Amino acid sequence: MPGKNSHMKMIESRKRLLIAESELNRAHLLHELDTMAVEIHGLANQAKTINWMASAAALLISGLSSFRSKNSAPGAERSPWWQTILKGAGVVSSLWSEFRSQDHSKAK
Repeated sequence: MPGKNSHMKMIESRKRLLIAESELNRAHLLHELDTMAVEIHGLANQAKTINWMASAAALLISGLSSFRSKNSAPGAERSPWWQTILKGAGVVSSLWSEFRSQDHSKAK
């Protein structure tokens, strides 16, 4: 029965081809998942940077508007120059600490 033996060889060959195709598909899927993970990580870093910049800008605007409203209030007593410098240093310190914490979180 030579026909039955060649039919079995053909089925065995087809089985090996399907297994090889499955392995290729699995490797391709793993590569795509790795690529997607890298892209998601990059987007997360961009979102953190944008969040930090928005936070720093809001803090700066808040500090500047605080200085402006206190300095331009009619009939209000002006703060001594050293208090203004201290308040400015506080704003700069807040921005700097926010910047430093962002750098440390990127390093991780």
